[in-house]
Amino acid sequence: MAAEVLSRRCVIMRLADFSYEEYQKALRQSAGAVVIILPKNMSAVPQDIVQQFMELEPEMLATETIVPVYFAMEDDELLSIYTQTLTSSSSQGSLSAAEVLLHTATANGFQMVTSGAQSKAINDWAITSLEGRLVGVGGEDLPTIVVVAHYDSFGVAPWLSYGADSNGSGVSMLLELARLFSKLYTYKRTHAGYNLLFFVSGGGKFNYQGTKRWLEDNLDHTDSSLLQDNVAFVLCLDTLGNGDSLHLHVSKPPKEGTPQYSLLKELEMVVASQYPEVKFSMVHKKINLADDMLAWEHERFGIRRLPAFTLSHLPSHRLAQRSSIMDVRPHVDVKKLGRNTKLVAEALARVIYNLTEKVNVQEEQLSAVVDWLTAQPRAAQLVDKDSSVVSTLEYHLGHYLKDVKRHYVKADKRDPEFVFYDQLKQTMNAYRVKPAIFDLLLAVCIAAYLGLMYLAIQNFGVLYSVVRRITQPKTKTH
Repeated sequence: MAAEVLSRRCVIMRLADFSYEEYQKALRQSAGAVVIILPKNMSAVPQDIVQQFMELEPEMLATETIVPVYFAMEDDELLSIYTQTLTSSSSQGSLSAAEVLLHTATANGFQMVTSGAQSKAINDWAITSLEGRLVGVGGEDLPTIVVVAHYDSFGVAPWLSYGADSNGSGVSMLLELARLFSKLYTYKRTHAGYNLLFFVSGGGKFNYQGTKRWLEDNLDHTDSSLLQDNVAFVLCLDTLGNGDSLHLHVSKPPKEGTPQYSLLKELEMVVASQYPEVKFSMVHKKINLADDMLAWEHERFGIRRLPAFTLSHLPSHRLAQRSSIMDVRPHVDVKKLGRNTKLVAEALARVIYNLTEKVNVQEEQLSAVVDWLTAQPRAAQLVDKDSSVVSTLEYHLGHYLKDVKRHYVKADKRDPEFVFYDQLKQTMNAYRVKPAIFDLLLAVCIAAYLGLMYLAIQNFGVLYSVVRRITQPKTKTH
């Protein structure tokens, strides 16, 4: 973007050259539109550019504007338009006024036109969540351990939100834990006295709406639920596919002698004895009900007085990679995800069996799940109840767990907590055009040409008459 005056112009920026100042300038001057070009290979983008854009995404989302903003993947045609436009804009800086006028009149321009209707709110959109269980043995009123991960992604452009680390890593870990413990629960010797409840929640990026409704259904609208009985603790998995740190986020520090305290100590024990390279810590943050958005998923359970915490390699909920279109497949290190999964599985096994139980984590399975999850965008407004994402998750849970069922949440029509819109993806056509001044200059040239032709014809007629009089022979008179 090299032009100074941007009003009614389509501003094209490449991610490598993106700056928030230029973006704000385009909005202030009421540009016709802003197009941000993203490279095909996101893993090749320098980390400093990725981090900078991640930090700017929340500000872009929070800024209200009437200027449409589009994101497009790089291709040869789009790069050609960008290069020609950039060359045309930058070359005018060193020219004289007359040269600028001539260049403006003769240069090629592009008219960008989008097809599609005006965006409108979607009514009756259902966010889908899934649950499944492994029932313990040994009597009634068994304690229940709940494992939770939200599957949806979020970013400034829903169609480009793949959510690899947040929270594809958490979902893949949950499925692997379901596989491991379903295997243990098939044998009498290792069929433990704990109920295991697995919950894959939808709407996680929208204040954990799926979890909120699930809790309401289980605690307020039914007389029989594992959540109403003896809940040992709820473990939420969020962003676990990278880094050498693990943080157990809690709203209330666990008391000694409780199952939550046992898990905390077992996690510390497994890290210290087997994974000394991992830095483990507990992060205490009280629930702030005055905030519009909860920080972590465990806070939904904490509000209902269920003991819960979130495990993540991120030290804070405010970090940008939790909600960014930059969170793509290369951001998940399968080796570290496998290590973290084994660490969690062994800590859970120590709590459940009260002894050291070695587990065999399948990294190939983890990698395959992450690959599948990041092969399609999973923004909540794209994943309906008929989505292949939901049906495939349901299939995998059904392969390992019992009583797999769906839960739906729809926005309240009178006071909706979330509103989704259609037309999230549009086709933009570029037409090569000459500027308006070219038509004006062309009209002037044609008028001048016709004027000259008229004068030439007039002058030729006068000249012809004069020549004719001069050359006409004199006649004799008698």
